[in-house]
Amino acid sequence: MSHRARKRFGQNFLHDPGVIGRIVQAIAPAKQDHLVEIGPGQGAITDLLLPRVGRLDAVELDRDLVRLLEERYANQQHFRLHSADALKFDFCPLAEGNEKLRVVGNLPYNISTPLLFHLLENSHCIHDMHFMLQKEVVERMVAGPGGKTYGRLSVMLQIRCQVRMLFPIGPGAFQPPPKVDSAFVRLTPYPEPLHGVKDMETFGRLVTQAFSQRRKTLRNTLKGMVSPDIMLRCGVDPSSRAETLSPKDFACLANAMEQACPVPAF
Repeated sequence: MSHRARKRFGQNFLHDPGVIGRIVQAIAPAKQDHLVEIGPGQGAITDLLLPRVGRLDAVELDRDLVRLLEERYANQQHFRLHSADALKFDFCPLAEGNEKLRVVGNLPYNISTPLLFHLLENSHCIHDMHFMLQKEVVERMVAGPGGKTYGRLSVMLQIRCQVRMLFPIGPGAFQPPPKVDSAFVRLTPYPEPLHGVKDMETFGRLVTQAFSQRRKTLRNTLKGMVSPDIMLRCGVDPSSRAETLSPKDFACLANAMEQACPVPAF
């Protein structure tokens, strides 16, 4: 049964055996592992993961691919397929007892950022995540303060996970080849957010607002949320811009917001 990649699902199927082997080596699956594969496609990575793990759940949106995968792995008792949208899928019920899931996938570029944020909401039941993503997105994920690639995505991921770019992947590894370069990345969630963040909702609102107008100073972008006095107490210059602040700086501001109620307008 053949399948033509569909643009509306952002499908680019991995076919390069060398790249596939390198990906599996980086994941390092073990018999005790419970893997969850997002977007298994035609099973290029699934084929190598299944014999190495205790259990593998796969989440696939394309119903034609669901039928293909059901036929291909019909006799694999430790394989379970979910015909579902990963953006709406509840991952944690897959975990049994105290086990942690290992999540892998070739994520469609058009939903990669919202899917990463959705997975962060499930991070308490996830041991690690390995993804193929657009290289530009991965560069934003791992970026440090001070550069143009550093932004909301960098801060929100790095406060919750250790993020490491593992290796680049060229367009030729996929069929059809995408118009951009890709990269393979590992995210390992921390048990708790770094730097003692007390409320992730407050932290998220602060970071989003700070980067909403990158050219403006924090005094202006955070007006009504954080006073200059609070910024100074956190060692943050009110005349600086969001891209100069570390995740630790944002954590200090968010925690101070929680303590200062209400924050005086200015």
